[in-house]
Amino acid sequence: MKSCLKASFLTFGVLFSIFNSVAQAQNNAPSIVQRGKESKLDFKIGGTVVTTYNFGPEVAKPYFWPMVTIGQNRVTRDWPMIATSPEAKDHKHQKSAWFCHGDIIPEGIELKRKSKGVSGVDFWSEEGDHGKMVCTKISNLENKQNSASVSTLNEWNTPDGVKILNETRSFTLQTLGNGYIIKMNTSLDASVCNITFGDTKEGSFGVRVRESITEKDAKGGILTNAQGNQKEKAVWGMESNWCDYSGPSDKGTAGITIIADPINSLKTCWHSRGYGLMAANPFGRSKSGFPDRKENKDLVKITKGDSLKLSFSLFVHDGDAKEAKVSEVVGK
Repeated sequence: MKSCLKASFLTFGVLFSIFNSVAQAQNNAPSIVQRGKESKLDFKIGGTVVTTYNFGPEVAKPYFWPMVTIGQNRVTRDWPMIATSPEAKDHKHQKSAWFCHGDIIPEGIELKRKSKGVSGVDFWSEEGDHGKMVCTKISNLENKQNSASVSTLNEWNTPDGVKILNETRSFTLQTLGNGYIIKMNTSLDASVCNITFGDTKEGSFGVRVRESITEKDAKGGILTNAQGNQKEKAVWGMESNWCDYSGPSDKGTAGITIIADPINSLKTCWHSRGYGLMAANPFGRSKSGFPDRKENKDLVKITKGDSLKLSFSLFVHDGDAKEAKVSEVVGK
């Protein structure tokens, strides 16, 4: 009898353990869902929206917002999406998280309207005569047990609506430790003409963190790069595989890391600032002022018919860079 009871308890224990494992997996399962007829994709962890990809015709370039950790700590700025947000109201083009570049030069195409100080089309700023990225298609939306993915097609257009560049952009969502990763793969296709990426610091895969996470006015936030350097003066314009911005949030410390994939053919410098901007820029050269590019004047180009492929990731986490084990995450 005792042996039967013992076997029953063991069986129950195994089943309970399996049930808990399945429940935990379901609680952390990633998914991407298109929100009805809206131009929005909700990125979810365990059924809870952690960020939304906004790509409608009313936006100058697609962006992620809001962006929160699994523990519901906000990590990116709410303004200008929320007009009444008490956060700093500057650089309205820095909408939470985005990908673009501040100077795209299309060879052989007359530009009737240009932003001041830009040789080609400005996709960074949203003041004056800026370009516009138009999302034309959402495809390959797939939710699996451990990851979710989606692809988008974008046209990069001049202020007059003339297409100069095609882009295939895909995202993969996965949970990892106390955070989640959104990996972006992009193929920039010179389908119209030869393309040159202008030498400017205004680029490219960037985030604007919430006010409390910034280094500004000693708010308690801190920038950290892969070399272990900290604060703006030590990371701005330097080459590195990743950069993290962490600081006080709603329920303790939280942060966000941008990771440059080592498979990229271009090394990345960082346009990361104490006021809250952090951006991976593979295109800036000597004119941009980056210390690690002061001897480099060779602009990045794509010949018509060719493509440039790049990959960057966002790691959104609770805790600071050390507590989130960013260096270990990147090493995987």
